[in-house]
Amino acid sequence: MSLKKRIRIGNKVIGEGKPCFIIAEAGVNHNGKIRLAKRLIDAAKTAGADAVKFQTFTAGELVGEDIALAGYQKKNMPRMKNQKEMLATLELTAKDFVMLKKYCDKKKIVFLSTPHTEGALAILEDIVPAYKVASGDITNIPFLIKIAKKKKPVILSTGMATLKEVQTAVGAVTRYTDKLVVLHCTTNYPCPADEVNLRAMDTLKEKGKNLTGYSDHTSGYEISLAAVALGAVIIEKHLTLDRTLPGPDHRGSLTPGEFKAMIKAIRIVERSLGSAKKEPTVHERKIASVVRKSIVAHVAIDKGTQIVPDMVTVRRPATGIAPYEISRVIGKKVKKNIPANTVLTWGMLI
Repeated sequence: MSLKKRIRIGNKVIGEGKPCFIIAEAGVNHNGKIRLAKRLIDAAKTAGADAVKFQTFTAGELVGEDIALAGYQKKNMPRMKNQKEMLATLELTAKDFVMLKKYCDKKKIVFLSTPHTEGALAILEDIVPAYKVASGDITNIPFLIKIAKKKKPVILSTGMATLKEVQTAVGAVTRYTDKLVVLHCTTNYPCPADEVNLRAMDTLKEKGKNLTGYSDHTSGYEISLAAVALGAVIIEKHLTLDRTLPGPDHRGSLTPGEFKAMIKAIRIVERSLGSAKKEPTVHERKIASVVRKSIVAHVAIDKGTQIVPDMVTVRRPATGIAPYEISRVIGKKVKKNIPANTVLTWGMLI
């Protein structure tokens, strides 16, 4: 299936030549509280994000009993015994997600949520314009097929995956939909810069012929800026109201002020990319006449004198004969007396 080079999510068009689609990953940073979830939506909107994304699951459906916490989860939530206990504190109900969708509509920001289970997929079917698939499900091919069959755009994260696993997942999705964006991602919280391997984003684009983006788990947002410069059409970044709040993801998230600064910087990077055409800008053309150089009379030259190399030099401004024409100037005669430091023009020579 030939993949689309531009896709629409809500009222936003995503693709090359379009503004980067920025997802504020609220995730589970609401700590299971609808009030906090709405404040995250407000913060995402104020920061300038295009979408705010949550995570939909029930702990009992997502994990088994006594499944150990990941290292970063244990560090951030030391009182929790296992994943099920932790996730149970971070659940929202189906009604909560409907309420959040309506709140996003009111705030004019795209509502997204990652379905982590089939039950979650059913909850989200009528309220999300696209499906964001977590890295943990990239090898869950039956689940990917069920998502793809919904015919909505799919945003697929690729953390922990080999290229072969990504290609298998992409193949499964694209049997049923041509609306796909693949996100490069390194699943480590926070991810150190030397594990980002950002050039893999180019590999995903080249091998899959699909739109690509970046899901950023690093501290700060410098890597997101680099990803935009490399052509990311989507940036996903965690957002929190306060990094000191209890929860698995707060410490690796940006605060509202930082998120706003990231978006401002991304828009500057986008403007700086311009086109691939190499030519002077309007302002450069004006400056060139001042900072480039011309051939100048090094000494006074009398009328009828044949120019020899010692008689000329090169200096600013660039209002006369360009330096690369020096070989044509040498040997010519001057039509009139030329004072020292005069910029030479072809009209002075015969």
